[in-house]
This record gives sequence, structure tokens and C-alpha cells, in this order.
Amino acid sequence: QVQLVESGGGLVQPGGSLRLTCVASGSTAGIYGMAWYRQAPGKQRELVALIRIDSSTNYADSVKGRFAISRNSARNRWYLQMNTLKPEDTAVYYCNALGNRDYWSQGTQVTVASGDWGQGTQVTVSS
Repeated sequence: QVQLVESGGGLVQPGGSLRLTCVASGSTAGIYGMAWYRQAPGKQRELVALIRIDSSTNYADSVKGRFAISRNSARNRWYLQMNTLKPEDTAVYYCNALGNRDYWSQGTQVTVASGDWGQGTQVTVSS
């Protein structure tokens, strides 16, 4: 089993940058591919970027030249550097590991929006 935990999502203005990180734990030795997917409201989940154990990469046409996927040598941590973000990049982003089966993270929201923002307020719901 492989567990994936991602971080780095958030709210950013158009033209800004974010870096997503995925950390894999468990039986990571069998991972041969690492990827990022995203799903916007009302749309199907789509592949954003993929990196293989030989470090070859593939990107969706919509992110070529703006996004970069990378990984560490142990293949248990990979990243998605997102530059020149556009409103159409808004989606929930998932990291994915290819091994004896597909493994998925819980997803993190990336929102690209212009306008004046407040400072934000924490909302906590607990039992």
C-alpha cells in the first residue's frame, strides 16, 4: 500500500505561482510513475503532468511552458511548480502514483482569481 499526502494548494492571483508537493509513504519501491491530475467543477479529471522513473515527462498542452513536474531520487516525493497561473487552472489537484495499482491523494484546491481579497478567516468545524 502507498499513502499520498499533498500540500501547497491555495488562492492566488492570475500570473502568480504555486508549488504543490506530494509525499508518498508505505511501499514506495514499486512506484514507476508519478503524476498530477486536476478536476475542475463539471469537468472530468485530467492529466496535468507525468514523470517516469527515467525522468521523462509529459504535460497537458494547456500547461506546457508554465508548469514543471519534478521528483526526488527516492521517488517518494514529487512536485508541481505552477507559474503564470490562469483562472482556467482553478481545480482540485491530485497527486497520483503508478505502481501495482493507481494511488491517489485526497486533493487540494487551487483557485486562481483576481480581485480584492480580504485577509481570510479560519472556519473550524469540530464535534
